[in-house]
Amino acid sequence: MNPSDLPLAAALLLVAVAATVAVLTRDPVRQAVVLAMLGLLLALLFLLLHAPDVALSQLAVGAAVTPLLILLTARSLRRSAGRRGRSGGGGAGVRGGGGSGDDAGPADPAGSGRAPGEGGA
Repeated sequence: MNPSDLPLAAALLLVAVAATVAVLTRDPVRQAVVLAMLGLLLALLFLLLHAPDVALSQLAVGAAVTPLLILLTARSLRRSAGRRGRSGGGGAGVRGGGGSGDDAGPADPAGSGRAPGEGGA
């Protein structure tokens, strides 16, 4: 290994570590921060590989736009979950709970998912 290959090897190692951390991170906000760092490291790697045009694209998309979209989506999901929690739930969402369809039957206040008169045990 040449001494001139040392920065490239270090950048590759840092990219691998950052990518692994991004995959293992569960919280979307933290994941957005890790992805931004990964985008910066990839841009540095592309500069070391003498591809400045790709590095600029990576800075714009990988280090700025993608983490921003993740943060905005996480904020939007948290706001909508907060609104549903304050309104008492019970809307006609994916799980049902009193929808307005003709074949839905009466609402099940206990939330068991069974129609009135159905047994259960």
